[in-house]
Amino acid sequence: MSNLAFTLIIFSSVMHALWNLLVKQSHHKTVFIWWMFVSSGLMFSLLLLLLHQPIPVPDSRVLFMAPGGGCCFPLYHLLTGRSYASGDISLTYPLCQTSMLYVPLWGMLLMHEKLSLIGGSGIALVALGAYSVQLQKFTLDELLRPFRNLREPSVRFALAAGFVYSFGVMFDKAGVQIYSPLYFTWLMVFIMFTLMSVNLLRGRYKGKVTAEWQANWKLILMSGPILMASFIAFRYGLKMSPVSYAVPVRQVSILFGVLIGMIFLKESYGRIRLGSAALILVGAFLIKFG
Repeated sequence: MSNLAFTLIIFSSVMHALWNLLVKQSHHKTVFIWWMFVSSGLMFSLLLLLLHQPIPVPDSRVLFMAPGGGCCFPLYHLLTGRSYASGDISLTYPLCQTSMLYVPLWGMLLMHEKLSLIGGSGIALVALGAYSVQLQKFTLDELLRPFRNLREPSVRFALAAGFVYSFGVMFDKAGVQIYSPLYFTWLMVFIMFTLMSVNLLRGRYKGKVTAEWQANWKLILMSGPILMASFIAFRYGLKMSPVSYAVPVRQVSILFGVLIGMIFLKESYGRIRLGSAALILVGAFLIKFG
C-alpha cells in the first residue's frame, strides 16, 4: 500500500470517528444521520459547481455499481441497528465486523488480488482487534461466545450486516476503478440520501426532523464537511490500494473512537478495549509495509 493511499485511509478513519462522535451527541440518531447527508450533500454539490469541470458521463457499469453500493450501506446500518436493538452490544458488535473475513476473499476471487504474508498477518490482527473490542474477557471461550446463539435474531442480523457490508465495499472498489472517485462518491451520497429520505416518510418520524434541526443545527453543519471528507478520502485511497488492505486499515477508526471517547466524553475503557485498539494499530502498520 502506497504512502498516499495509507494516509488517505487513515485520514478517512479519523473523520469517520469524528462524525460518529457527533451522532452520539444527537437526540434521534436516524434523523441526525439524514441531516448529515443533507449538509454534506449540499456542500458536495457546491464543491462540484466551483470546480467548473464537466461531469464525466457514467457508463452502464457505473450506473450499476453506484446503486449497488448505495443500497448495501443503508441496509448494513439497518441490520446493525436491528441487531443492537434486540441483543447485547458486546455480543452483536463483534459479529458486525465479520465483513473483514469476506472482503479479502472477494478481493482474491473478484479482483485477483494477492496478499503477502505480512499483509495477511496485518489483516488477521485488525480483524481480531475489531472483533474483540466489545468482548468482556479476552479468552477463547469469550471469543466464541457470539457464535453460540445463531438462533437469536440479533446474532443473525449482525452476521447479515457484516456480509452485506462486504458486498458494498466491492461495489465501491469496482466503481472507483472505472470512474472518478469524486463523482462516484457524489452518486453514492445521492442514492443513500434518497433511500434515507424515503425511510423518514414513515409516520414514526413525524415532527422529529424539525426537532432534531432545532436542537442540533450546529452539530449538523459541522458534520457536513466531516462526512464528506471521510467518504471522499476513503474512496480515493480505495482506488489506489487493494480492497483487501483498504477495509482493514480503515478499522483504525476504532482506535480513534476509543481515544475520542476517553478524551472528550470522559468514558472509561478497560484493558480489553485498549488492547484491541493496539492490535488494530499494529495490524494496520503490518498491512502498510506488507
